[in-house]
Amino acid sequence: MQDLFHIGGKELTSRLLLGTGKYASNQMIPQIMEASGSQVVTVAMRRVDTDFEEENILNHIPGNCVLMPNTSGARNAQEAIRIARLARAAGCGDWVKIEVISDNRYLLPDNYETIKATEVLAAEGFQVFPYMSPDLMVAKELVKVGAAAVMPLGAPIGSNRGLKTKELVRILIEEIPLPIIVDAGIGRPSEAAEAMEMGAAAILVNTAVATARDPVIMARAFGMAVEAGRAAFLAGPGAARQYASASSPLTGFLRED
Repeated sequence: MQDLFHIGGKELTSRLLLGTGKYASNQMIPQIMEASGSQVVTVAMRRVDTDFEEENILNHIPGNCVLMPNTSGARNAQEAIRIARLARAAGCGDWVKIEVISDNRYLLPDNYETIKATEVLAAEGFQVFPYMSPDLMVAKELVKVGAAAVMPLGAPIGSNRGLKTKELVRILIEEIPLPIIVDAGIGRPSEAAEAMEMGAAAILVNTAVATARDPVIMARAFGMAVEAGRAAFLAGPGAARQYASASSPLTGFLRED
């Protein structure tokens, strides 16, 4: 049976979401999407330039992809709400990733401003995907105000440091009824597989692919890793044991004469 991902009113076959920043050229984006199998792409609205066709990133996104504008650059809820409304008015649809960041050093999201923006936009019919620092009480509040998913960071954005918030993300997976999409900091396909094995619903990556020596091959690797991690989760890994346990009986056909 095919493992479809139902989210935000869409039916997806891939659980890998991709960002579009940091590539040497926007012309790489179609190759990246095809290699990864991803069907969802995030775009910072500040990079959408309708006055210059060559520079307009929207012209390089395959038509079969779900577009998720993000509010990168917003420093508070009010700015995030304004960006989301502009994106919908520009024809970018109702999906929006909320990013509210006022911390210039670590680029950690402002959870409380994120809740405010999520509540307003969800009430306006947006499918809201809030990027947040993993905190159970904040995640519960995001559920309450109408988020479509919860997107905790694995490590500081753009760091490629991996799943440093693993235990906090695990708590969200266990306690939150919405899909948990691990976003930011994942640097290796193996880390994406680990998050999926834990029960994460999906992974969003950008820097790990864009800064690889060969982004197309890395995109393919992430697509396979996410798929493998999901399959392992569905299969139900065996319990870990403290002591050895033989795979085959140690006695049987060997007899003493």
